[in-house]
Amino acid sequence: MPYISQSSITPAYTGRMSVAPIPALRLPDESMDPGQVYRFVHDELMLDGSSRQNLATFVTTWMDPEAEQLMAETFDKNMIDKDEYPITAAIEQRCVCMVADLFHAEDLRDDDPSSAVGASTVGSSEAVMLGGLAMKWQWRRRFEARHGKDAWRGRTPNLVLGSNVQVVWEKFCRYFDVEARYLPMAEGRYTITPEQVVEAVDEDTIGVVAILGTTYTGELEPVAEICAALDALAEKRPECDIPVHVDAASGGFVVPFLQPERVWDFRLPRVVSINVSGHKYGLTYPGIGFVVWRNADALPEDLIFRVNYLGGEMPTFTLNFSRSGNQVVGQYYNFLRLGRDGYTTVMRTLRQIAQWLARELAEMSRFEVISDGTELPVLAFRLIGDPGYTVFDVSAGLRQYGWQVPAYTMPADATDVAVLRIVVREGFSMNLARAMRDDIVEVLAKLDRLRPGGFATEEHFAH
Repeated sequence: MPYISQSSITPAYTGRMSVAPIPALRLPDESMDPGQVYRFVHDELMLDGSSRQNLATFVTTWMDPEAEQLMAETFDKNMIDKDEYPITAAIEQRCVCMVADLFHAEDLRDDDPSSAVGASTVGSSEAVMLGGLAMKWQWRRRFEARHGKDAWRGRTPNLVLGSNVQVVWEKFCRYFDVEARYLPMAEGRYTITPEQVVEAVDEDTIGVVAILGTTYTGELEPVAEICAALDALAEKRPECDIPVHVDAASGGFVVPFLQPERVWDFRLPRVVSINVSGHKYGLTYPGIGFVVWRNADALPEDLIFRVNYLGGEMPTFTLNFSRSGNQVVGQYYNFLRLGRDGYTTVMRTLRQIAQWLARELAEMSRFEVISDGTELPVLAFRLIGDPGYTVFDVSAGLRQYGWQVPAYTMPADATDVAVLRIVVREGFSMNLARAMRDDIVEVLAKLDRLRPGGFATEEHFAH
């Protein structure tokens, strides 16, 4: 049935939607006025939480209006079609080069854009999969070099990583038949240690994952110390010459600007690949990530496919195929707009806000601050003692004020520790931090008026 406008008889706001509910789980039978559809969807989305008050997520919730305009203009450009959209493809490679340069990759030359080995991805999840696959294929090569062709067949490779990793690493191991060797945490220690790594690796280890900014606390794992321990192990046991992948999803766009002297990246010869999320502290809307390798030797050639059915032969190493180029364009905008000075200023500001809020929390004498925003602008804190309620109650109380602050237990061997986490991002101003501090005080006061077990006193209702 063709669409016929009935604006002359349609009520000004919702029209027939006020008397005929819109199907939620099947296509409607008739076409609808675009204005009505917009209002219907817009009003439903109003019931979501405010993204600016969502302190659970690392994902960017604000960008310059000019960046939003550029991204809107490039929604329709297919990132994979590099022959049809050569400028978008060139922008992607420029971004890969900028990331590789930031992480001190080898053999980068201004006159050869292809000298940077990497790819843009749909967030760090795809980047992790690609980095893991490259390590698995390289393990096969190492094993064949020692034991002969196809000697790896019938063996189960393993990956050494902390129990504090993001769930995508668990997915990688399950999807691609790799044994995950999780290193446990302990109360007061929420990162892995070099000693744990050395004890866990063997000839079948494809690599070690070190995290630059854990999801649980925002802490940085000791990448340099882990590499040094593996160097010493390889001298004693040459069959255990194990590469390191750095999961820099959260910290890759923070540490180079706040701690440029910290050595964690390709300056360490044992680091072969790094992933980073542009939609986290790269300050771009989701979803955009990058994976980069030390050099061309670190990425096995047989993982790269070449296709010619989009108009010209092109190499591709991705798990996805068609996707919009607008996230890459948004990331490129940020790189040009901010530069090193701009990123440094933003990260220093976020760190300052996070550290102020950490001090305020500590001065309440109700919380133990585990991470105070010094390494990443991320706070993790727990209640002191047993006040008769839990961090989950505090989280629920803050939600009543619009704040989304996650409460969760720590990973394996530290599950008795329950914490709250606040991610300070671009858009979370000092004024918002003060407002949140005041709301935390109010929530604690309300919880203090509740008896253990959640039963309110008369005094509670009097207030």
